[in-house]
Amino acid sequence: MKFGILVSEGPYTHQAADTAYQFAKAAIEMGHEIQRVFFYHDGVYNATRLTEPPQDDRHIVNRWSALNAEHKVDLVVCVAAALRRGIKDEVLAPGFRISGLGQLVDSGIKADRMVTFGD
Repeated sequence: MKFGILVSEGPYTHQAADTAYQFAKAAIEMGHEIQRVFFYHDGVYNATRLTEPPQDDRHIVNRWSALNAEHKVDLVVCVAAALRRGIKDEVLAPGFRISGLGQLVDSGIKADRMVTFGD
């Protein structure tokens, strides 16, 4: 099965980003494909390389980057939501890219299921 994922909450404020990552990882381990992860609203904060959690805490941004590096998962950040929050290409973590809402629509069309994490 091919999944599209929408993340609309930032890391460390709600469980949505952690749950979305765990879902994506588990789906891949079970042989499914993650067609794209689209970060929208405050979810765009999952993409900034400026995130520095304490050493004893999980690094959600690095987890997403590793998922991209290991499994070529497409990590797309909504351009409008990113610019509203001061996130530009130069602060993106490895593996993330900025694009428009058309990528979300495309994911909804191409994926068998679209799963949303966050409000």
